[in-house]
Amino acid sequence: MNRRNFLISTTAVAAASAVTLWAEPAKHPLGVQLYTVRDQAEKDLPSVLAAIRKIGYDEVETYWNVYSHSAAELKKMITDHGLRVPSGHFDYEGIDGKFDYAAELGLEYMICPMLPSNGWHELDTYKKAAEQFNKWGEQAKKRNMRFGFHNHNYEFQQFKDSNGKATTGYDALVAHTDPKLVCFEMDCYWVTQAGRDPLAMLKKLGPRIQQLHLKDRKAGFPPSQELNEDAGHFTPVGTGTINWKAVLAAAKAHNIRHMYVEQDSGGVPLENIETSYKTLEPLL
Repeated sequence: MNRRNFLISTTAVAAASAVTLWAEPAKHPLGVQLYTVRDQAEKDLPSVLAAIRKIGYDEVETYWNVYSHSAAELKKMITDHGLRVPSGHFDYEGIDGKFDYAAELGLEYMICPMLPSNGWHELDTYKKAAEQFNKWGEQAKKRNMRFGFHNHNYEFQQFKDSNGKATTGYDALVAHTDPKLVCFEMDCYWVTQAGRDPLAMLKKLGPRIQQLHLKDRKAGFPPSQELNEDAGHFTPVGTGTINWKAVLAAAKAHNIRHMYVEQDSGGVPLENIETSYKTLEPLL
């Protein structure tokens, strides 16, 4: 290579490096938990997926009632609308028969969204669930997936352990699950409703939390650890009390890869997720 060509080549490399160095970072992908739009999704899923993509979302998280479609059909439906599906919720009672389905759907995460309600007030329930989660974690790992648990508020009620020390059901799930097999999807609303701080939870659990549910909470209501109608104070992200700028900064610091907007009830679902997107997108 002569001197002239060498100078041209090195100048081009330097210019390319500068572009790489100063380019704006890619926007973090944002998803929707389809349970938010369940009434519409169960009637006409393709049109709902189209609306979600039009708003600007990149991903969806599936839930049990859309599994009436075959895995191949559901995956194609989602990808045909320009969306990805990294995660899905599966009922505790039905998980055993869904591992192959989840793998065919192309999921990274299988998430259990709730424990059976008949054991919420007994600490042993959470210890036994943790044992089961480890087994399901092994099944997921064999298929190159991760198994995780999504919290509500009931897991944070207080118990006494065998030494008389105060603990919670959530503490038991964390303590008795193998970090290599079981992760957690933190629901920011339900942590807040339980009287806890999502930022403190992220700091405490670190890499155990790998996904987030983003939903906001209205002001003026007391916290609770009972999951009932009095615990639902949902509002679109940005119209409630949670400090989303701080939450998203912490999520970035902890390398949270997937976050899903969800609103259990209230308002018009598609309008709710559009409002939430307008709040979150500039922060991402």
